[in-house]
Amino acid sequence: MDPADRPSPEAERARYDTHENDPSDPGYRSFLSRLLDPLRPLLPPGSRGLDYGAGPGPALQAMLEESGHPTRIYDPFYAPDPIVLEDRYDFVTCTETAEHFHDPEREFRRLDGLLRPGGWLAIMTEVLDDQADFGAWYYARDPTHVVFYRRTTLEWVADRHGWMVHFPHRNVGLFRKPAEGERQCQGPPSSSEAPETIRPDAGG
Repeated sequence: MDPADRPSPEAERARYDTHENDPSDPGYRSFLSRLLDPLRPLLPPGSRGLDYGAGPGPALQAMLEESGHPTRIYDPFYAPDPIVLEDRYDFVTCTETAEHFHDPEREFRRLDGLLRPGGWLAIMTEVLDDQADFGAWYYARDPTHVVFYRRTTLEWVADRHGWMVHFPHRNVGLFRKPAEGERQCQGPPSSSEAPETIRPDAGG
């Protein structure tokens, strides 16, 4: 989204305050299980993680800790503790957050820095299908959604950071940072190879 059309921090917070992310809601837990179910078998016992962009109700943190994985949270509005960003983690989860990134390049660099070698980054965001009508796409109607991804975009992000990636669900990507000594993926592409930015109409 054009920076001039982004919501103010106050409007953004007001929108997030309407979200009903109750950790005890079975429906919300089922939704988050699309990411957690394929991620959980990949995590060694006792792996430590960070839920990045946890929102007003950190349900995923509760689900991960129930699975034996101590998990800290970070959210710029609800849990803005910079100390947690100074550590490194075995895994980082990012659910329904990447579409809010005002500076995706900076955010993905930060996520890379938060991961230990061999760690997993799990992202959930709605992916734009190549045949979709962007103007009618419901996901673009939320004024706090300011950046959107195709699957090829997420593959490009993985390639840029040397990560491996697979997609267990349409809207879930699991990215693995190579362990020390492992062969890196193909190096970062040049900026000219970046996928075209998907921007909504200014009046969106």
